[in-house]
Amino acid sequence: MYRNQKILIGVGKQELAILPNMANRHGLITGASGSGKTITLKVMAESFSSAGIPVVLADIKGDLAGMPFPGASNDKIEERLQTLAISDFTFENFPTHFWDVYGEFGHPIRTTIENVGSDLLARMLGLTEAQTGVLTIVFKIAKDNGWKLIDLKDLRLVLQYVGDNRSQYTLEYGNVSLQSIGTIQRNLLVLEEQGGDFFFGEPSISIKDFIRFDPTDGRGFINVIHAVKLFQKPNLYATFLLWLLTDLYNTLPEVGDIAKPKIVFFFDEAHLLFEEMPDYMIKKVTQIVKLIRSKGIGLYFISQSPKDIPEEVLPQLGNRIQHALRAYTPAEQKVIKAAASSFRENPEINTEEAIMSLGTGEALISFLNEEGEPNMVEEATILPPQSRMGTITEEERHSILDKSLFKGKYDTKIDNESAYENLKIVIEEKQKAEALALEQKQKEKEEKAKAKEKKKKSKAEKAADKVTNSAMNTLGRKIGNSLFKGLFK
Repeated sequence: MYRNQKILIGVGKQELAILPNMANRHGLITGASGSGKTITLKVMAESFSSAGIPVVLADIKGDLAGMPFPGASNDKIEERLQTLAISDFTFENFPTHFWDVYGEFGHPIRTTIENVGSDLLARMLGLTEAQTGVLTIVFKIAKDNGWKLIDLKDLRLVLQYVGDNRSQYTLEYGNVSLQSIGTIQRNLLVLEEQGGDFFFGEPSISIKDFIRFDPTDGRGFINVIHAVKLFQKPNLYATFLLWLLTDLYNTLPEVGDIAKPKIVFFFDEAHLLFEEMPDYMIKKVTQIVKLIRSKGIGLYFISQSPKDIPEEVLPQLGNRIQHALRAYTPAEQKVIKAAASSFRENPEINTEEAIMSLGTGEALISFLNEEGEPNMVEEATILPPQSRMGTITEEERHSILDKSLFKGKYDTKIDNESAYENLKIVIEEKQKAEALALEQKQKEKEEKAKAKEKKKKSKAEKAADKVTNSAMNTLGRKIGNSLFKGLFK
């Protein structure tokens, strides 16, 4: 709920709100399953939208699609509003765009192979360091030759070509292992089955299309990425979100400190982003998180525990909401201790005990103040959402898509000229040259054989002539001798 130029999220002893100019200092929402994280995400997304800030979020359960429809009152909501002493609460619909990598429940989201890059693609494929090195070489060869890597068929053909001609590339680019090429090809097939064929292609999404505003009232659009199917492929889901993060960072210009973010991005199930992430990539993500706020982008990570977030990233997340956690084992108690220690201490609250006693929809909250410093942690109840809770019907979804600004822009996949077509020509020309060379070689071989046969025949003829001549000479001498003898008888 946006009120008094603040993004109101919850109420405890006082109202707890995010200051718009501190919203790009990023944030963290944590808590056990069923503790209310999704409701908090929804309330925050609605409030950002009302403040004129576009939002991007992944809907991994299908229950965030009600954003474009107003909510409805019930006894629990009325009771909560009375408890929170909020009298000006209204149910509202919010400007919403639906997106879906698979193009089934929203506008398709596509990008090109070369836009994702070799590092992220290697993580998507689960490659080793050595295999990643080979993939990097293949990307460099493609770039140097002007072969655009758009979709999977482009990359497969370039991989095949580099493998077949690896000896000519080894000296300049480094060793290319056939075994690594084979592994990459196999993993590409797995990725294709997971939906990679939908994700890679053109027209590729313009990240700026996420930054849209309702022309009637200036509210920011909420971009709901339907990820129910995508989330079933955790590696693809995580890498997809990392790509969005890096593309946002690479696309948007520096703006410095501004009154409110240009866009806010929610990373649900954030632990998947960092699981088994190599150190060099964690350093890269940490750098992006540090620098991206100067581009007017706010990042909010959602997971079960602060321990799911790398220690290098955690200090950058200034706005914190902690829902309930349970501790039945020493390991779980350690997690709660770590979660409690991540807040600025409030002498009136035993933070560890509070984390374990929170009810659904309750949370410990600490947002940044005007100076950019974290406030002391407060126990609070999260506001109810203003839009509809739960899923929507197929007809309702299509009604939103039919009215969308992007209807028809991304719906049809286009197969533009790229590495596949370019390399096909190279391969065909090479095959023609090889066939011509083979034909010339065969012709020369045949001509040599003919010349040899001719020489052999000529030699035989000469030998025969020699025999004939010798025989004739002998016969001639015999005839001559006989005639000579006859004359003198």
